[in-house]
Amino acid sequence: MNLGATPATTWSLAFVGELVRLGVRDIVVSPGSRSQSLALGADALSQQDGVALRLHVCIDERTAGFLALGLAAQSKAPTALLCTSGSAPAHYLPALLEAKPSGIPIIVLTADRPEELRGVGANQTTNQNGMFGHAVHACFDVPAPVEKVGLTQEARGYARDAVHLALRGAELGRPGPLQMNIAFREP
Repeated sequence: MNLGATPATTWSLAFVGELVRLGVRDIVVSPGSRSQSLALGADALSQQDGVALRLHVCIDERTAGFLALGLAAQSKAPTALLCTSGSAPAHYLPALLEAKPSGIPIIVLTADRPEELRGVGANQTTNQNGMFGHAVHACFDVPAPVEKVGLTQEARGYARDAVHLALRGAELGRPGPLQMNIAFREP
């Protein structure tokens, strides 16, 4: 682990780094506070020499969804799509409804509140886990990173699963979108 880095930062850098290692070349970010560690990790990696990663910032989530759809359709490589918690992810649904039947690999990264802050009546506590239903091949509900041995390996494992499923799909063995609903504690 990096000295002084939070578990969210350590996890995010390992996760995004593995996505890039496995062929993700574009990440479309709709910024927000809950997704901060992933967005900043992607930004840091995109600025490193020799790292083939393009970061696209798109404030409007619906537009971001279709940008990711176009990038993934053109490249045939998985494109990551990142947003904060609450109602923000819901705006990705129209693009995902087009991606799945077309076999377009999109890895939707929805930042979420940790388990202990879900369903307690706070704002921006939309039930995000599985919110895209049949519009995605699968949904992984990833617990908030905590400092522990194996944290980076765990993050890399989630990235490998995401890329594998985006490229090979669950239904009919074809590429398509999936959701990684990742909990983060306050930055």
